[in-house]
Amino acid sequence: MRLLFAAAITGLVALGATPAMTADVALSSRITAATVFPSGAEISRIGSINVQQGEHTLIIKDLPAETITESVRVTATATGRLAIGSVDARKVFITSSEAASADVRRKELEDALHRLRDKESDLNAAIQAAQTQNDLIANLAQLPTRPAPAASPGEHTDWREILSVISSASADAQRAKSDAAQQLRDLKQQISDTQKELSKLAPAKQRRTQVKIFVEAAVPLEGDVTVRYQVRNASWTPFYDARLVSGAKAIKPKLDLIRRASITQRTGEPWNQVAITLSTTRPKAGAAAPELQPMTVDYRPEPRPVAMAPPAPEMDALSDMAEESRTRSSRSRASRMARKERKKIAPAKPKVARVVNAPFQALYQVPGRLDIPATGEVKRVLIAQETTEPKLVVRTVPKSDAKAYLYAKFIVPEGSPVLQGKVSLFRDGTFVGTGTLPVLASGEDHDLGFGIDDSVRVRYNIEQEKRGETGLISTSRTDNRSYKISVKNLHERAIDIVVEDQVPASKNQEIKVVTTGNFKPTRSDVDDRRGVVAWDFPLKPGEERVFSFGYRVTWPSERSIVYGR
Repeated sequence: MRLLFAAAITGLVALGATPAMTADVALSSRITAATVFPSGAEISRIGSINVQQGEHTLIIKDLPAETITESVRVTATATGRLAIGSVDARKVFITSSEAASADVRRKELEDALHRLRDKESDLNAAIQAAQTQNDLIANLAQLPTRPAPAASPGEHTDWREILSVISSASADAQRAKSDAAQQLRDLKQQISDTQKELSKLAPAKQRRTQVKIFVEAAVPLEGDVTVRYQVRNASWTPFYDARLVSGAKAIKPKLDLIRRASITQRTGEPWNQVAITLSTTRPKAGAAAPELQPMTVDYRPEPRPVAMAPPAPEMDALSDMAEESRTRSSRSRASRMARKERKKIAPAKPKVARVVNAPFQALYQVPGRLDIPATGEVKRVLIAQETTEPKLVVRTVPKSDAKAYLYAKFIVPEGSPVLQGKVSLFRDGTFVGTGTLPVLASGEDHDLGFGIDDSVRVRYNIEQEKRGETGLISTSRTDNRSYKISVKNLHERAIDIVVEDQVPASKNQEIKVVTTGNFKPTRSDVDDRRGVVAWDFPLKPGEERVFSFGYRVTWPSERSIVYGR
């Protein structure tokens, strides 16, 4: 039975702390699993070893360059006692593994290039010889124009024959030169092509991460070494299908939430036949909350008086009087400024910091094994499907839109947190639009909108919009507004209704706002929105609810008001 010995040691351990090794073992490994985070991934590689008793250095060179060296961890299983001493991880440049297989072809091309170079030299020599012969013939062609040497009696020079021989020889030399030049052009093209092919086969240097694992085997043994490390350029993004069956009079509604994921990676190494696990953990979202530095508040420093030259003796009395007046005036101004500054600085509030953390953790193991290339190509997978019984609610905001919208309220199942993502919405098999799901914890509820509900009729009418004055001497002004709202249920079953409206939110204590109407809202400041009110009530089949709602605003007559956001 194999014994398990594990080491979880941070990379870049000092080499001086390790004993001298007796053997270096090149360890080839393959990717077997990957845990993908919303940003980044953890890769698992396994390599097999067969070592003798003693100390060894296991060397793995095929980790990608973007490996986070601090994340490298090593464990092992073996048939005997295997102690893992330390682990070193560093960036190196290595020769591409494909270059080794090209050695034979590279030697063939180098030999061919030598032969082509020798032939090039021969052709250059032939061209030079033809040129020399051409120059000699050209000199011979000049003989008839030169003074003839003294000839013996009866001697006669047949220039016609001589010129015929010169012409024939010149043509032969020119032809030889042209043929050699043509062959040289073709040869140079062959040399260029050979050089290009040879350059492509040159040993390529790649930046990779090298891991050295220092081990000691008590006996000869076999085993498997697992290396885990994190990389940055990988991610998965959730997206969802929400399929609502709205049900009928005797059929309960049903909501299917289908979770899907798109996975991409550009880590520099392909993932072939890899077991994929999707994690909601954010390993690099921050391990601790930021620290706030002290913030103080104090009076603004007053300007210091500028020293003046001493007055003339005859002006001392007048100067003293003027100085006393200026002092009183300065103290008065300083007192007013101090009160103003205290009034302005006192309400200062600290700026609230937002903490980024990873509150939810869930793992989704994708069935089977996947091939995910390192090109950034998107791989889409189905990760889960959950069915819940939602609560249907019709929501309307008649002030903005006199239509009713169907919502399904569901509770996130235990152990299945929801990450933020796009959701495609289907109601009774029909696509009705898209939305976005926020981050939701297990057990948390959420409302999803599924479009307009034509079986709920909404009307919104203005009853009164009137401004006036109150008091015998018109001490205040008023603005009265009143609206009539009606909602009718045309469904075959009862339905819960939510109607939202709003009243102005006063920003000044002198401006008073009072709600009016015959139906008091059940909620105020809905979802922390000031002035937003809501009515929650059920409606039976065919039932209609009609009610009035309004508000009255009162403010001092000498002022004017404006409605804003």
